[in-house]
Amino acid sequence: MLLYFTNVIPANYWVLGITLLIVILFSIANYVLPAKGTQRFGGSKAGIWGTNIGLVVGLLAPIPLGFIIGPFLGALIGELFFDSKNAKEALRAATGSVLGILASSFIQFLLCVIYFGIFISIVWEYRALLF
Repeated sequence: MLLYFTNVIPANYWVLGITLLIVILFSIANYVLPAKGTQRFGGSKAGIWGTNIGLVVGLLAPIPLGFIIGPFLGALIGELFFDSKNAKEALRAATGSVLGILASSFIQFLLCVIYFGIFISIVWEYRALLF
């Protein structure tokens, strides 16, 4: 039985390698999407920097929903103080950062569902060995 199980493992290295590559790409996109959302909604470089700094601070801060509040406040502060935009434009750019965070979270949720499906299909395929 162990010999059969070792013959199966190399095929699963491809699954692990591909899923690792996808996770790395979407982990990078997790930090890029809020900045792109800020830029798309009229944010400047100061707003993009504020979004990125706010994202890191929000992730490390011990507050609920810090990963959403941090980029929003970072973009808002960056636009208001360093780019001297009016409040309406700054609020619009900060809203773009929140939409970027939500899009990133939705993509991560979809990846989790897909990976769970892959896990279930592999377990089902080798159920005789496992159970």
